[in-house]
Amino acid sequence: MATHPSWIPLTSNEQLQQSLQHSNDRAQVYFKHSTRCIISKMVLKNFEDEWAALPDNADVLFLDLLQFRELSNILAEQLHVKHESPQVIVVRNGKAVYHASHDSITTHDVAQHCA
Repeated sequence: MATHPSWIPLTSNEQLQQSLQHSNDRAQVYFKHSTRCIISKMVLKNFEDEWAALPDNADVLFLDLLQFRELSNILAEQLHVKHESPQVIVVRNGKAVYHASHDSITTHDVAQHCA
């Protein structure tokens, strides 16, 4: 699967915990994607098409739900955000400050919550 060159693949709980710690310094954006879902594929394409709207002060992490579903469960539990797919979650200072799913996901909204 090809991903945008700026994506950071999220593949381990250790990486997730480090990312959550980094949210004190930089916004962390988690994009949860199901590679088998056509809606998720369309939302991903739209998100990537609008990539330039994302701020430089954020790390954007890509979570493949089929390969790493347990990480999604951990993220949902730690941030108290119900799992959805596709879904984007913005984290600042260890807390979810924004989340959206399906066609509500926009880079404009994500950028506003990264500041």
